[in-house]
Amino acid sequence: MKSFWLKYSQSMANALGSVQATDVAGHTLSLERALELLCEWTASLRDADGTLHFAGNGASANMASHMAVDWTKNARVRAFAYNDVAFLTAIGNDLGYDHVFAGPVEWYARKGDLLATISSSGNSSNVLRAIETARRKGCRIVTLSGMKAENASRRLGDLNVFVPALTYGIVESAHQVLLHAWLDRFMNVCEWQAKTPQAPTA
Repeated sequence: MKSFWLKYSQSMANALGSVQATDVAGHTLSLERALELLCEWTASLRDADGTLHFAGNGASANMASHMAVDWTKNARVRAFAYNDVAFLTAIGNDLGYDHVFAGPVEWYARKGDLLATISSSGNSSNVLRAIETARRKGCRIVTLSGMKAENASRRLGDLNVFVPALTYGIVESAHQVLLHAWLDRFMNVCEWQAKTPQAPTA
């Protein structure tokens, strides 16, 4: 019998090798084209002094915070994730948890900004509300989702990236890889070309 690690690593590789990308009309794109579009959109965002907004719950919230820092510090693209404890609890208490991301998008997002949502199920109601608000405000939207192919988020973005895996660990790990691939491609960071460890960006 194969070891757990071998099966797990193969499942991870299968998930990454099967990622699906679609546009707002539901047309299939290659993942290479999806990354190219994301980088084009982010470059335009940076040049227009726009903002990259991230939204996600739980582990996806950690990814949102992580990527907001990396985009701001390393790529010089202004980015925010609305995960401050006081912020979340105040909005959740006063407006309802469904509004914890839609509220900040309503208050801070401008036309032409980019919202990236991270949701393993693709069905989190607060994420869906954020997408709805961003669409109304004229933002571009990219969704990362998994689990069921018919999840709600997957139909709502200008670009939708879907991980066809059934367990949270695999979906969440794949999302983190995809988010870093987007950033690294934008910054032209290539592991296969590296000769020495990458230095932190000041």
